[in-house]
Amino acid sequence: MTSSTTAATARKPVHVAVYDTYADWESGHATAWLARGGYEIRYVGASLDPVTTIGGLRITPDLTLADVRPEDSALLVLTGGDLWDEGDELTPFARKARAFLDAGVPVAAICGATAGLAREGLLDDRPHTSNVSFYLQATGYKGAEHYVPDATAVTDGDLITANSTDPEGFAREILGRLGVYEGEQLDAWYRLFRTSDPAAYEVLAAGENQGSGEDR
Repeated sequence: MTSSTTAATARKPVHVAVYDTYADWESGHATAWLARGGYEIRYVGASLDPVTTIGGLRITPDLTLADVRPEDSALLVLTGGDLWDEGDELTPFARKARAFLDAGVPVAAICGATAGLAREGLLDDRPHTSNVSFYLQATGYKGAEHYVPDATAVTDGDLITANSTDPEGFAREILGRLGVYEGEQLDAWYRLFRTSDPAAYEVLAAGENQGSGEDR
């Protein structure tokens, strides 16, 4: 068994919250490259009933929100979805995010999920971003002074927030936080998928080839 395989088996899974109207494109880059990096992806629903994403995909959760414990997870991912702004149905997911942050386990939220965290009071004292500042202000939260207007993705300790227009930036922060890519490799990953920079591919390929050589 190689050292990289050993590390992968020791990793805790990443939990991705799913619900009807789940914005499937917002987490795709992150989950794909986390899985390639050796992380198990487990989908979490309010129940085990299938949900339907905005794109029409049907996802059957692996476990329920009540069964997810921060100590058993590497990260909780919350994407946008119409339901975040249509009532309290997704409030339990924001409360679970609080439990993760209280336990020192990272949470990553994008688009409408940031509004859910705002309503839960989780953005009152942390630097953060979202789709636009007045979207969060409409929640009545108290963290407007901590909003970062010029960033599409922000990491503050264990909390990652992002704008829906930059799922690649969201993924970059997640991949960096969990150590899938670092430094020059992380920057190259983002440049490749955000701007199609051919030079970035060369950097990524060189790093992967070097890593393969170390495992032999």
